Amino acid sequence: MTHRAQPSPATIAPVVRFAPSPTGRIHIGNARTALVNFFFAKKHGGKFILRFDDTDSERSTEEYALGIEVDLAWLGVIPDAKFRQSDRFAHYGAAARRLREAGRLYPCYETPEELERKRRLQIARGAPPVYDRAALKLTAAERTALEAAGRKPHWRFKLAPEVVRWDDLVRGDSHIDCASLSDPVLAREDGSYLYTLPSVVDDIDSGVTHIIRGEDHVTNTAVQIQLFWALGAEKPPHFAHHNLLTGADGQGLSKRTGALSIAGLREAGVEPLAVAALAALTGSSIAVQPVHSLPELAGLFDLSAMSRNSARFDEAELRALSQRVLHGLSYESVRDRLAARDIVGFKAEPLWVCARGNLTRCADILDWWSVVEGDITVVALPDDLRAAALKALPPEPWDETTWAAWTAAIREATGLKGKALFHPLRLALTGREAGPELAKLLPLIGRARALSRMGG
Repeated sequence: MTHRAQPSPATIAPVVRFAPSPTGRIHIGNARTALVNFFFAKKHGGKFILRFDDTDSERSTEEYALGIEVDLAWLGVIPDAKFRQSDRFAHYGAAARRLREAGRLYPCYETPEELERKRRLQIARGAPPVYDRAALKLTAAERTALEAAGRKPHWRFKLAPEVVRWDDLVRGDSHIDCASLSDPVLAREDGSYLYTLPSVVDDIDSGVTHIIRGEDHVTNTAVQIQLFWALGAEKPPHFAHHNLLTGADGQGLSKRTGALSIAGLREAGVEPLAVAALAALTGSSIAVQPVHSLPELAGLFDLSAMSRNSARFDEAELRALSQRVLHGLSYESVRDRLAARDIVGFKAEPLWVCARGNLTRCADILDWWSVVEGDITVVALPDDLRAAALKALPPEPWDETTWAAWTAAIREATGLKGKALFHPLRLALTGREAGPELAKLLPLIGRARALSRMGG
């Protein structure tokens, strides 16, 4: 028998979720899934839920949960709702009871070693290593005897032997023959639950309409669809499995190694919009490009444009994109970041507009703030050039025409021109070999500071 999971996507406002385990900080691959869900929800007027899958009490920590929220907020991803699975164990217990009463959840007593021996024997015989459902043949007396001997059961979900089909929003028509799968374990011997049952229960209770996740979860889909049906869902959510990001070397990313962690990228001064753009658009038919706001990026994003091929995330490309993003940011978009660095007052905006094209990281603006407001080390002018420059320095007020008028007068007096004139003046005024246009920078330095730096 064949079942199709759902019709084509509905036009109702979607409800999506991002469900990290707080067992480490998220990396760029995790952020990709969060951003894809967030953009899909915002583009279609839907709801984005942050769900912490923290049923692993030994490895899940409050520190990691808070860190994930900080990382998402830095990217601009703010959930419409959030909750933790550790607060919902009673709901999972109720669902497990329903499944047991329906004959879909059954106890198994094999040890891991016994299961491994079965698996090896099946492989040796050329048979698929699928659980043989031996536990279903146990009598009540045999189960009692096993428990009396100290065995505690784990619980498996009994799959219907059917082909489950779904219309994947990235991969298209997809199917899995459940007769080829082992009945999955939903609960361990100690009573704790594996990922599958809590996830499906939460998706039902939260009204999730679309499950958008990495393609490494494709093989879980048919099992979860059957579980949705078994728990009485009218229809399962729509599924979309996007391609995975790898490092530039083609290797997978791991949050436990810290590879390309969001926290690490933030600390390195990478622009969040660059991280979001490269994470969301890499591996799609939409060109990776600098953007100036998250809504702009959400408007560019299209789930159907994602490729089925893996996508390589190149850190060098990220840093180049970060600079392009930074160079296009308006003063309004960085005002708070500048104020946090005590860059305020009437010079703050013109300095940003003047210097942003010369920055590698936003924090580099501090260097140019010191040039216009602080005490810096400069290079003295040659005596003849110094005398001419001091004599020709015009009175204030200054504007962007002052530089051209002043250097024209110096050129007339000394015969110097081009680099021979401009480079010594830049070193004397800024102490830097290169930088923003001096026509824009000079009025911010001001006459008193210019005189002092030239020894006047």
